[in-house]
Amino acid sequence: LSPDCSFTCHYRCRALVRLDCSGPPGTDDEDDGNEQALEKDTNVDEPCEWEKTELDQAQVEQRIKEYNSQINSNLFMSLNKDGSYTGFIKVQLKLVRPVSVPATKRVPSLQAGRSGPRTQGVKRRTSFYLPKGTVKHLHILSHTRASEVIDALLRKFTVVDNPRKFALFERSEKDEQVYLRKLADEEQPLRLRLLAGPSEKVLSFVLKENETGEVNWDAFTLPELHNFLRILQREEEEHVRRLRHRYAHCRQKMQEAL
Repeated sequence: LSPDCSFTCHYRCRALVRLDCSGPPGTDDEDDGNEQALEKDTNVDEPCEWEKTELDQAQVEQRIKEYNSQINSNLFMSLNKDGSYTGFIKVQLKLVRPVSVPATKRVPSLQAGRSGPRTQGVKRRTSFYLPKGTVKHLHILSHTRASEVIDALLRKFTVVDNPRKFALFERSEKDEQVYLRKLADEEQPLRLRLLAGPSEKVLSFVLKENETGEVNWDAFTLPELHNFLRILQREEEEHVRRLRHRYAHCRQKMQEAL
């Protein structure tokens, strides 16, 4: 158990985990709490009007030229001879539950450039939490579907969990409010990226857990249910801690203003 980030790990897996718990405790929690306070799930299955726009070949070519002229990197879009186009999308992984890697696989490196001792092979299935703010760029086609993007992300991190446990969301900011909409499996993220332009405030992509509804608790064994109760208790305690930290920060600011 880390004193700074409250990371909890199985004692046999301790040698396989590398963490950077630098920085004052509570800084990331405060930012995450503010994000959650602004975040609003629109719970709308239908895309916005501009997302329904149909483009002909000439319009696609013009949009690609405009898109490439606005970006400050080399992540350009390219038009193919068959009328399709390729490009990059950036997906932020905001998972609150651990993910699993297969047996005999090495734990994947999540932070490029970080040096450290090589981990030994894991003899059985291993679960771990992805670091906050994990971002992945994917090079995809215009007809690549949201479900295929999820599959590609899971393959990148060698995650063996069922892809149906995850969902791809579009995130937008408007009037100091954050809106989320879950993409349907057949939607095409690169097409949405082209229509929205390169601005991350107008549109960005987030991978989150797929909340599908009520859970059939009768399908779990007693040890699993007890484990779920412990997890829920820890999540509740963490949520209370974040709330207390946020209100203590507000109280301090008001006292300073007085």
